[in-house]
Amino acid sequence: MIRIPGWLATILGCVGLVAGWWLFSALAFRPDAGTTYDPVPSPLAVFRQIIDDGFSAYWDFFSVTIHEAAIGFLWGNGLALLLAATVLLVPRIEPVVVQIAVVTYCLPIVAVGGIAIVALGGANTPGDPSKTAIFLAALSVFFTTVVGALLGFKSADRASLDVVRVFGGGRVRQLLKVRLLSALPAILNALQVAVPTSLLGAVLGEYLGATDRSVGITLIRLQGSLDSVRVWAVFLLCALVALIGYAAFGLIARLITPWVAGRSAG
Repeated sequence: MIRIPGWLATILGCVGLVAGWWLFSALAFRPDAGTTYDPVPSPLAVFRQIIDDGFSAYWDFFSVTIHEAAIGFLWGNGLALLLAATVLLVPRIEPVVVQIAVVTYCLPIVAVGGIAIVALGGANTPGDPSKTAIFLAALSVFFTTVVGALLGFKSADRASLDVVRVFGGGRVRQLLKVRLLSALPAILNALQVAVPTSLLGAVLGEYLGATDRSVGITLIRLQGSLDSVRVWAVFLLCALVALIGYAAFGLIARLITPWVAGRSAG
């Protein structure tokens, strides 16, 4: 069976999405008679709009959203990894930690955001990151990282754990010497998934307001003015930012855990 390389699969997937987008634009969504409003502009029109505006015009508000997503990414994943490691040191709290992770995953993020905007507020001054956006970004990544880290920690080789125990090592030594190394692939995979998820959480937080310059508030303004081309341009750039972050963590994972990359390639 011929296996398609990862890079080729990515290219084919992107080409397929753009082709599907173009077909929907040309066949399914056309401006109504007597109007010029196009709900689904063609990919060419969107690309031209981005080039005409220049990337600097979009970076002004994308930089705020990326900042929020990065802070939320660090807080959410940091807390998730800390709790997962604590479970190994105090196994009795595992059901509690897992239930907390499940509850955070099941909570409707829009409802939580409504509470967060009241409790935390948004940006202090124009251009500052929104506290609500940071909170939702952290909340969005918490569940996957907790579950991924716990599964990774539990995948440690029993024989290696017994060797550490025979030489007088306790749970902390097992965590540092054996479990952490075994869990690295799972943790890095969880962090890789968390990159686009944190960006999504930040944008959703911005939709709730209390910010003047961000991706979310820009989308609201563009939608209000029926500027569909720029709305799609922002969507496309969001996907590009998420893809770059996802690919960057994939590269980091290959560099840190080359044995996993070699095994999967074989």
